[in-house]
Amino acid sequence: MSKSGSSLDQRTFDKLSRLYIIALSTIALSVVLSQILIRKHLRDQQSDSTVINVAGRQRMLSQKLTKDVVSLAAEEDLNKISSIKDSIKETLTLWRTSHVALQTGNDSLGVPGDNSKVVSNLFKRLNVSFNIMSEASQHLIDAVENKPPLPLNAYLADINKIKSTEGNFLSLMDQIVNQYDLEADEKVNWLRNLELLLTTLTLLILLFEFLFIFWPTAKSVKQTLAELLTAEKRAKKMAYDADVLSAAKEKSIKELRALSHAMDETLLFGRITSEGRVVHMGNRFSRLFKFNRFKASASFSEILSVHENERAFIDEVITKHRKTGWQGEVKATTKDNEPIWLEMAIIPFTYTDDASELLIIASEITKRKEAQLEIERLTKASFEEKMSQQKIISGKIIENQEKEQNRIAKDVHDGIGQMLTGLKYNLESIDISDVEKTASKIEHLKELTANIIKGVRTATFNLTPPELTDHGIVPAITKLTKELSRLTGKEIVFYNKTNFNRRMDSLTEINIYRITQEAINNAIKYADSTHILVSLTSSENILSIVIDDNGKGFDPEKVKHVKNGDGGMGMTFMRERITYIDGRLFLNSEPGKGTRVTLNIPI
Repeated sequence: MSKSGSSLDQRTFDKLSRLYIIALSTIALSVVLSQILIRKHLRDQQSDSTVINVAGRQRMLSQKLTKDVVSLAAEEDLNKISSIKDSIKETLTLWRTSHVALQTGNDSLGVPGDNSKVVSNLFKRLNVSFNIMSEASQHLIDAVENKPPLPLNAYLADINKIKSTEGNFLSLMDQIVNQYDLEADEKVNWLRNLELLLTTLTLLILLFEFLFIFWPTAKSVKQTLAELLTAEKRAKKMAYDADVLSAAKEKSIKELRALSHAMDETLLFGRITSEGRVVHMGNRFSRLFKFNRFKASASFSEILSVHENERAFIDEVITKHRKTGWQGEVKATTKDNEPIWLEMAIIPFTYTDDASELLIIASEITKRKEAQLEIERLTKASFEEKMSQQKIISGKIIENQEKEQNRIAKDVHDGIGQMLTGLKYNLESIDISDVEKTASKIEHLKELTANIIKGVRTATFNLTPPELTDHGIVPAITKLTKELSRLTGKEIVFYNKTNFNRRMDSLTEINIYRITQEAINNAIKYADSTHILVSLTSSENILSIVIDDNGKGFDPEKVKHVKNGDGGMGMTFMRERITYIDGRLFLNSEPGKGTRVTLNIPI
């Protein structure tokens, strides 16, 4: 801008400054003046509520004084008369003090005593009644305090004076209180009008200043600001055009330095030639492998490991992937013979037409790799242990299957087979010509046939009971407990607590049946029990079967591990079956306290 323009702007600014000072001074003066007037009036009104309260209390004190005087006249007990006298004396003292304070003022009571002419005239009229009541009350006090106290007829006149004067005192005191209240309201109204007047005056001043000072000033400032903004835009454009290239260059340099520093400090970062010679290694890389960065043409594989096989692997990776890049895990060993695992990426890049290098970006994963290797080792060990245990279980299952097949074959051969042979011989020996012997042999054949049928049913019952196939798990367990109770002579009872009668999947039912059968057989064979209770309960989602016996019990810890073939295969088969149907099996037993087997099967 030109010199003349700058001088004009300065003169305009000085003029605006003077106008603002005048406007703000006027507003400040009006505010200060209004505050002075309002505060002065508030100080005058501050004691109004106190005066009204004291005046109102005077009415109460006069009534209390009259009441005590009447009580004194009716009392005959000297102690009570003395007590009433003290109350009259205390009331009279406060009554007199407040009466004087309302007329002449009292700082301790907060009463100014500057009464209006109307209130002063009312007090002149009130003083007559006050003096009569005050003198009569004092005469009573003196009469009671006289030694000995004067008789009642000595102060009856004073009592009558007080009673007859009280009405006039209360009437005048009401007028005084009402006058105090009226004058206080007038002061409030005056203050309200004063505030309205001052507010109106302030608004008028603000309106005047807005129309004749702020609005012209705002237009002038707006014009000046527009000129300044135009000049600022031209200056910024010039500065931007001058500095844009320099700023871009500086930004690129800073970003490159920041990136380089971040990679050096936070990553295992380096650059090598395509032949595996080190060009640059970051700070973390150098500290980790104790590499002297001033050592020229060091081999990257020699820095990473002290073992030949690890170096050979690193060199092979660099050679094979120098053009395509590579990412994977690398085993390294520091000079202190400390193993380190790196997750490393090799990135080829060309910075000139003829020169190319490999970027190395790596992160240390030693702890993660050690944990991974440990997990693999434990997984392998666990798998081998499970396989070994499974071999033992499979062997036992096959052994039990062979025993079961041998038992069935023996039952069929010794029982059913012999009975069928006898049936055959009896059939061949029938002589139809001898009717009497034939009838006798037919009866014997009927009995023999019934025994054969019973034997067949017993054999098939031990395989798969027909009740399980036809009717479900509840009838099958019912039949199982009854048959075993009959065959063994033990008290075996089945109790269906929830009247469960639903059918389930056939595999689920046969496994539940076999687990229950195994638990009952264990109680019969090994527990020396006399009573066995099988109870069934069900809910919406769970079927629960509990087998309790009163046998000798045992230590469950001794049958938990079966991999050495030390026994407990029955429990193992039970656990295998319950796992197969997604159920849970619980075993509770103590030596001498019986055994409880609990099955929980999802429905």
